[in-house]
Amino acid sequence: MSDKILKALGIEQNNLGGFHGEWFGSGTQLDVITPIDGSHIGSVTQVTEDEYDKIVDRAHEAFLEWRKMPAPRRGDIVRQLGNRLRELKSELAALVTLEMGKIHAEGEGEVQEMIDICDFAVGLSRQLYGLSMHSERPDHRMMEQWHPLGVVGVISAFNFPVAVWSWNAAIAAVCGDSTVWKPASKTPLTAIAVTRIAEGVCRDNDVDPAIFSLSVGKGSTVGDRLLHDRRIPLVSATGSCQVGYRVAEVVNKRLGKTILELGGNNAIIVTPHANLDLALPAILFGSVGTAGQRCTSTRRIIVHESVREELVSRLTKAYEDVNIGDPRDDKTLMGPLVTRGAVDDLQNAIKAVKEAGGEILYGGDVLDDDNYKGGHWVKPCIASAKNEYQIVQDETFAPILYIIGYGDAATPKKDSVAELDEAMALHNGVPQGLSSAIFTDNVREAEYFVSHRGSDCGIANVNIGTSGAEIGGAFGGEKETGGGRESGSDAWKVYMRRQTNTINWSTELPLAQGIKFG
Repeated sequence: MSDKILKALGIEQNNLGGFHGEWFGSGTQLDVITPIDGSHIGSVTQVTEDEYDKIVDRAHEAFLEWRKMPAPRRGDIVRQLGNRLRELKSELAALVTLEMGKIHAEGEGEVQEMIDICDFAVGLSRQLYGLSMHSERPDHRMMEQWHPLGVVGVISAFNFPVAVWSWNAAIAAVCGDSTVWKPASKTPLTAIAVTRIAEGVCRDNDVDPAIFSLSVGKGSTVGDRLLHDRRIPLVSATGSCQVGYRVAEVVNKRLGKTILELGGNNAIIVTPHANLDLALPAILFGSVGTAGQRCTSTRRIIVHESVREELVSRLTKAYEDVNIGDPRDDKTLMGPLVTRGAVDDLQNAIKAVKEAGGEILYGGDVLDDDNYKGGHWVKPCIASAKNEYQIVQDETFAPILYIIGYGDAATPKKDSVAELDEAMALHNGVPQGLSSAIFTDNVREAEYFVSHRGSDCGIANVNIGTSGAEIGGAFGGEKETGGGRESGSDAWKVYMRRQTNTINWSTELPLAQGIKFG
């Protein structure tokens, strides 16, 4: 079955990792291993630094022609890309599962995000609006335009090996930009498959396929070169906060632009007015989905003491019922972690919780019997902790969930909004600020949470979990999460350059502010 899927996507046992209209690569070999059972999927010949330079040169050449095409026509090509992804949705989702380890339903959901963002970009191609402003000078017109920016560098992470590229590439394409994609070294095959799909659409339309270029290479060489590359005015990077610090330092030093999607450490507040029947599945999916390897994964539950015992009891039972196993099986709810290092990170976090005075309430065990042979398997973990523990402040990219209490169990609904001050201080008291949620049927609590006094995150939800953001809204966070925005709303503006124009259609030259000269 795997061979059939790989063949349908043009993936071979040995693949070239560079594309700029032609496929090539002469660097070191990268072996791709599935986290399901440790078996070998295929290999990729990475690009060298010299080959990277050729990729960017060609991407820039492609940009110079692509920007001449009317935006609605660019949108039509992105529409065709979306349709091609529809045709290969099942196969591409299966490859995501094989290479990254997320369950097939989540793999299909990720490909659907690619399709959705293409649909969004098609409409956007006719809505790249500027403004018209009244000039203070007679017989003058002022207006604002948005022009294509150039080559966009996209650095994606392993946990969303294709969707994050599409959030950038589809929007960049309708804006008139080309992209150079550096995928994570753990998931290069999905990147090659998607690039092949984009190549086919471009060739069908007699468009230079170098607008969707690919550079599979080492982060220490090719990746670092991309950050320093003045031919790339915008770098969009997804990864850890440590990665983000490096990207920001290098790119901003050369006065380039960045979109940074970094750490999460997301919390859900559960108040005395919460509907636990709603909260429970949201917490479960947010903490266990993708084996806790989402930037929007739920890491902390800040629960009122009056409902804490009931919530923990029900949550523990739900965790016990999670079916852990082969992500290709439709009955599976949680697949493997991506590497052995992620397993070790979870074990180290559990140790740190205990040393700080916390308690493990459920799970955290390493699964290594015959049913899980060769892969990276754990039971998801629930821990009782305090927000000030250093391990709670530092996001662990694994399925560990911290239970943190607030309020007075003896007075569950006496003045819940006043008690919410305590919960908000805990919620906002971490360095990261991506996604957040509150579960409550009290309208004052809900409005408080989404107000300027409430969540300091880029995403704040009411009666819905921290995971599963829709592409129609701008996606991103604050503080150490990076502050960038991708996907919907007006996130398209960062992929373009703003230009203010003043046109004098009079026979005189009046100056602004009434200045007289000469």
